[in-house]
Amino acid sequence: MKHLFFGLVTIFFFSSFAGISQTNNKDRIEIEKALQNYIEGSSYNQPERIEKAFFPMANLYLDHKEKDLWIVPISEYTSWFKKGTPGEYNGRIGKIISIDCYNNIAWAKVEILFPTKGLEFMDMFLLKKIEGKWKIISKSAGSKKSNRSGDRILFIVSNAHYHGNSDIPTGNSFSEIVNAYNTFKESGYTVDFVSPDGGSIPLAYINTSDSLHKKYLYDPDFMYAIKHTRKPEEIKPEDYKAVHYIGGGSAMYGVPENSHIQKLSMTIFEEYNGIISSVCHGTAGIVNLKTKDGKYLVDGKVISGYPDSYEKHDADYLKQFPFHIQKTIEDRGGTFKFSPRNSPHVEAQENLITGQNYLSSKDVALKIIEKLKMEKKTE
Repeated sequence: MKHLFFGLVTIFFFSSFAGISQTNNKDRIEIEKALQNYIEGSSYNQPERIEKAFFPMANLYLDHKEKDLWIVPISEYTSWFKKGTPGEYNGRIGKIISIDCYNNIAWAKVEILFPTKGLEFMDMFLLKKIEGKWKIISKSAGSKKSNRSGDRILFIVSNAHYHGNSDIPTGNSFSEIVNAYNTFKESGYTVDFVSPDGGSIPLAYINTSDSLHKKYLYDPDFMYAIKHTRKPEEIKPEDYKAVHYIGGGSAMYGVPENSHIQKLSMTIFEEYNGIISSVCHGTAGIVNLKTKDGKYLVDGKVISGYPDSYEKHDADYLKQFPFHIQKTIEDRGGTFKFSPRNSPHVEAQENLITGQNYLSSKDVALKIIEKLKMEKKTE
């Protein structure tokens, strides 16, 4: 009944959440294009792209030190970006947080970071489909002091709802997601999600009595990101400092064999000196990773994850596993280490950091942050 309750919570939440947004994929893509024109145009001093995003009569409703409401026509706003060098990056980091659409109107939220100024802006947009094209018709914005650095961590999750070809439900560990996510967020990092197919993912082990679970379960921006994970081909590896493979039973399917995710992780690792990390069953995602010289990444490394001996060997779900994590790592030259049940365990091997279970999620994240800070000091 415990697992059934978790599943019902997830199904109910996503059903309710999905009902808010009635955008089709084509409209969503076009809305994203308009917002990206704004983001890129304002980050690289390209006023023509900003103009392309807005309806010509649009206004911006902004803050001003001398008045509560400052109304700025779009023509005036774009003129500000004519003062900078065209195409030169000006320090703004933009990210689409959410989009909602109803027929021919939409609203969107975009985060703008100024790490050098210690500022975070949240832009709220109203859009309308005019003559077949989505245009921003108004924008309002607010700001606050922030420790956000703009550095990004990529969480790798699975789309698998069931164990293998069975009807046994599974999901991504919500606990492993939120414990790591919250740790990174509090340290000023941005977290993005990628899955083999993109879109929504199943969740498992939701505990609504846990304060951290509750915090993020009812956080619409966080749940929007969970519902709209990116596809591997939409990810730019140069944008990320680390990848983090999330566990839960879903991690055994779709992710380990996905060549696009493998390439993405190894590009971040080898070409951009990024970190590869995993926790619990998420370690399944790293068993097939190979270096440029053809060696398995785990060869000669000390690795942690969910040990084979802790699985329920008489359970039907285990018959669906395509491989056993510990055995596969050991067969490929790795040393597998773990601690007693219900205790955290982390192994760090240079830019490879792995953890045993959900209790290790925060510790793995902290180890990644520690490693990144050390690297920044040596730059």
